[in-house]
Amino acid sequence: MQLPETRYARSSDGVHVAYQVCGEGPMDIVMVPGFVSHLELAWEMPFTRDAIDHVTSFARLIRFDKRGTGLSDRVTSVPTLEQRMDDLRAVMDAAGSEQAALWGTSEGGAMCILFAATYPERTSALVLVSSFARLLRGPDQPWGYDPVEAGAIAQMFVDQWGTGQVLGAFFPSTHDDARMTELFARYERNSARPGDVEAIIEMCAEIDVRPVLPTITVPSLVVHHAGDPMVDVENGRYLANHIPAARYIELDDADHVTISEDGPDASADIREFLTGTRTDPDLDRVLATVLFTDIVASTERVADVGDSNWKRLLDRHDELMRREIERFRGREVKSTGDGFLAVFDGPARAAQCALAASDSLHKVGLDIRAGVHTGEIEQRGDDVGGIAVHIGARIAGRARGGEVLASRVVRDLVAGSPLQFSERGEHELKGVPGSWELYSVAM
Repeated sequence: MQLPETRYARSSDGVHVAYQVCGEGPMDIVMVPGFVSHLELAWEMPFTRDAIDHVTSFARLIRFDKRGTGLSDRVTSVPTLEQRMDDLRAVMDAAGSEQAALWGTSEGGAMCILFAATYPERTSALVLVSSFARLLRGPDQPWGYDPVEAGAIAQMFVDQWGTGQVLGAFFPSTHDDARMTELFARYERNSARPGDVEAIIEMCAEIDVRPVLPTITVPSLVVHHAGDPMVDVENGRYLANHIPAARYIELDDADHVTISEDGPDASADIREFLTGTRTDPDLDRVLATVLFTDIVASTERVADVGDSNWKRLLDRHDELMRREIERFRGREVKSTGDGFLAVFDGPARAAQCALAASDSLHKVGLDIRAGVHTGEIEQRGDDVGGIAVHIGARIAGRARGGEVLASRVVRDLVAGSPLQFSERGEHELKGVPGSWELYSVAM
């Protein structure tokens, strides 16, 4: 195959993302890389080229380097899942892909999960290979890395970066292969810098997309290697058990992904899964972030300023709220008289919108409270419904004047963003089962 041209897609914040398109099949597949990648050097890896050749035999394949790695723009901070989701959308748009199957490997799987739940109309299927919802061990997850252990591994990766030893740790079968170690070393040096690697590992340690899994409506396949040395097989089993109707394939192998010619390979199963799927996703149910706001003590303010002055203040309130909702790419669902309901395709933008609106309105003499929650919503024409909407409203009702209050789901999904979260304890939300951890949000 003639090597494809590397092109660049421009993401919403101006970052350039390198991508390649090859093959001419009847369906689109977007491969989302894991840890680090380099579009052009990947062709020198025999196992990567074999995988590309296989996929392009039945599909058009779109590959890209995540921002901060490979041939894409370097960035000053670790990108969030939300920013990477924007990058994926920009690449699909640039490649002329209206809908594609997402094939996420390792850390790339978390972003695919978020994208598939948020944009089911653009996702025909989801394939997760050697991936995870959360890497760190915790009270509700008995497997994974201890936080101290994760720090030691990050330091080891930084110290050994560029020698081939880091990628070699993912593939024990190559331990005595000098040629592969040499290829790994060159790939490491060109795909990222040591400082980038450290930041990427820190970001991976903060990922937790477990709450999103039940909201996925597209056909899903999970593939994991039983002896994966870097991402415990329990991660794959968890994904398969918590994504509705997901199919699971476990390979008897001790590498992170299939690398040897005689190793177990799920490529034929993946092809059958992708080409044989005819189930359409439920486009009326999507993952979204809801934002509720209302003016603090509005009744008392009317009595203080009078009806005519209050109308002018309310008009100014509506103007500023709509300006911020538009600026942060939200969609106004409705005005509630002294508040708003808006939905966003990313939790960080919703929280930032709430903070910006609160600041702008405070300057004109109005204080608002806001609640932010991410969950599955039902689209009903221009309106929205579902339990996530009710939760967002209840969270807003718990907020103090001038405060933006968010659920733990929001906090977990914006790992790596500049948002700061302060614990507000566990709360019972009227009409919503269970107790909910809430957090005050600031910049």
